[in-house]
This record gives sequence, C-alpha cells and structure tokens, in this order.
Amino acid sequence: MSDTFLMHRALALAGRGRGAVEPNPMVGAVVTDATGTVVGEGWHERFGGPHAEVHAFAAAGDRARGGTLYLTLEPCCHQGKTPPCTDAVLRSGVRRVVAAMADPFPKVAGGGIGLLRAGGVTVDVGLCEAEARTLNAPYLKLLATGMPWVIAKWAMSLDGKIATRTGDSKWISNETSRRRVHDLRGRVDAIVVGRVTVFADDPLLTARPPGPRVAARVVMSASGDLPAKCKLLDTIDEAPVIVYTTPENEGKLRAWSKCGAEVIALSRETTPSVRDVLHDLGRRRFTNILIEGGAGVLGSFLDADAIDEVQAYVAPVLIGGVVARSPVGGEGVEWVQNAKRFGDVTTEVIDGDVWVRAKRNEPGPSVNG
Repeated sequence: MSDTFLMHRALALAGRGRGAVEPNPMVGAVVTDATGTVVGEGWHERFGGPHAEVHAFAAAGDRARGGTLYLTLEPCCHQGKTPPCTDAVLRSGVRRVVAAMADPFPKVAGGGIGLLRAGGVTVDVGLCEAEARTLNAPYLKLLATGMPWVIAKWAMSLDGKIATRTGDSKWISNETSRRRVHDLRGRVDAIVVGRVTVFADDPLLTARPPGPRVAARVVMSASGDLPAKCKLLDTIDEAPVIVYTTPENEGKLRAWSKCGAEVIALSRETTPSVRDVLHDLGRRRFTNILIEGGAGVLGSFLDADAIDEVQAYVAPVLIGGVVARSPVGGEGVEWVQNAKRFGDVTTEVIDGDVWVRAKRNEPGPSVNG
C-alpha cells in the first residue's frame, strides 16, 4: 500500500470525529509495522479524550516498532487535556512519521515535528496537505481569525423560492433532506436566525434526534422586538439561547433575559455587526455555525463576505410569484462579475431533491461588516 493510500485512510478516519472534537481539529492515524502492514488505526473521537495516535498505538502494540505512523496533523507536543502525543510516538518505536500538515496551533507550530526528529524519527510533512486543510478548514479559520466557519443553509424550489407569496414554506424539501439538516444541526456550535424567522416560523432550532453537539440558538434582532412566548424560550433548558441586539434596544429583551436567554448588546448603533457577532462566537471557541435564515440575516452575512460554505436543497417544484421570497436578501452586488464565487462543489440527489454544497474559493480572514 502506498503512502498516499494510507494517508487517505487516515483522512477518512479523521472525519469520523466531526462534531465531537471541536474546537480541537479532526485527526486520524494509521500505523504500519516494519513490513508495511497496517497494524493499528485510530481517530480523535471526542473533545478531551485520547488523540488519534494513542488509539492507533493501543491497537498496534509492539507491532508498531520499526514501522510508520501516518497522521493527518502534526502531533501535539504540549500538555493539554491529554499528555503530549510526541511522547507516545517516541515510546512506540516507529521509525518514520508521515504527517499531512504542520499544526498552526501556537503551542505546537512545528514543535512536535522538531521533537520527533531530535528523537531520531524520520518525519515527512505535506502528503495530501490540501485534503487535510479542507478537512480542518473550520479549525484553521478559528485559529487564524478568531471567527468560526460559517455555513449558510436553505431549501428552495427550482425557481429559487423559499416560500410562497403567502409565506408558506412547509415543506419545500423532502423528509430525507430534512433529516440531513438535523444531522448537520447536531454537529455545529450555533444555529443563527433573524427576528422575522422567529415570528414567522416559531422554530425550535434543535437537532432531532440529538447529535454529538448541542447548538446554541442565536437570534439577531437589531430592534429587540421578539415575541413574548415562543418555542425557543419554552425549550431554553434543552439548548441555550443567545440574542444579539443594539444597546438602545437591549431593554426590550428583559423578559428574554429573565427566561434564561443571554442578551448581548453589540457596539454598533443600527444593527448587530456580522463582524462583532462572529468575534463573540469565536471568543466562545465556536468552530462551526449554521445560518438558517431568513433572507435578511443570510443577506447580511453575504454582504459582509462572511459565508464560507453553502448547503442548498433544491426541490423539483415551481412556486412562482414576484413577491415570493428568495433565500438571500441584503444589498447584494451591483454587477455579476462581483458576485461571490464558490468552488469545491458537491452535488447529490436525495430522494428527488438536489443537495448542493459549495465552499468559497479563497477562504480568508476578512469580514467586511
């Protein structure tokens, strides 16, 4: 088996930790013996738990001696919630480590590679680095910018409508698509909506059935006008609620505060700034957030160039109507040549719906709003 084949296996193992390990990175490990036979595998299974290397070496035992460790990320070299993984690598007796990429986390940042080389282990870095960076793009963005990865999600008709002219939207997508959305909800740190969605849909914004994470329900409301009773407040013991508003309207939300919601007045006077919201969520070490609507909130994130990934469910129906709503509002761009370009496109047919996932072509730290 080639190095590339084994690294692809390690990357596949790493993906099993999605939603369970954040804000840590997803990491996978494969160990071969001296003949190149796979003798151990592992992945980082949960935040605070043993890292991928530890699981792989536990499976390999003494067979790892003289072999090779394939790892999707440089091993840690500092004491955190678990001991340094470099210690486990050196104890294992492997003669070679193949790492997809260095870890930019400041307490590692090449230190793990240096310790292994000083200990006589051959270390090769860079195999399948692009795939490893894509896998852990949210982790890398949080480290680089202090802001989480932003996923915009919507379901729409073939003609780009998310509701009829009367506001009816249940259900445009099919049941299988909706199950996939619930799976996504169970793997993110926060689900963001605007005031209009709370009034119009009275959503729960929970994952059903529950996933490995319990997402905070986030409402952006510049006016502070929110219903006195809603499902978000009724279920506040099941999942936290955060409301972002402006200082002048914070007083309108005292009832929400008394119910247990966290009300945060941001510095801007006219509307909660996308930049300020993302920095506050990043301060909480939220790694992935899901924007579920409505069109105003999605538009504000698009105008701020803050959307990293889109997941759209396109149903084979036509709705029509000049005033029927489309997914994304905001100011938008004046010229098509200035449209936000996305790449890394994946499509899949889900019981007749078409699922489209696309990621921004050049993920970067800037947020304009």
